Amino acid sequence: MTNPVTFFRAVADETRWRIVRLIMERAWCVCELADILGMPQSSVSSHVQIIRKAGLLESETCGKWTYFRVAREHLPVMRTLMKHFADPESCAQDQDKADQRLRIRESSCCPGPVKLAKPRSPKRS
Repeated sequence: MTNPVTFFRAVADETRWRIVRLIMERAWCVCELADILGMPQSSVSSHVQIIRKAGLLESETCGKWTYFRVAREHLPVMRTLMKHFADPESCAQDQDKADQRLRIRESSCCPGPVKLAKPRSPKRS
């Protein structure tokens, strides 16, 4: 586990919290996250690097794209936090955009991950 202060700093930002929610079960690249969040890629990339430096991510590079997902060892604590700090409206909006983005993945610039391709099944409560 990462240092608790570093961990909480990494998720103590609204944008980073939204990113973590999106990459819990499925790997996304920065350009896809930027589309989903409606933000510049450079801003999303900066946020992803903070989360990565906190040790919360696993990644896969495919060509010039790197896909990120929450590392398996951090899933239990992240799921607990998300359960207690739920934001159904914001989460639903991001998930709708993510679903739309996933539908165009094959025809977009992003080829999609290989090793991290299979989405995780959300844990049942």
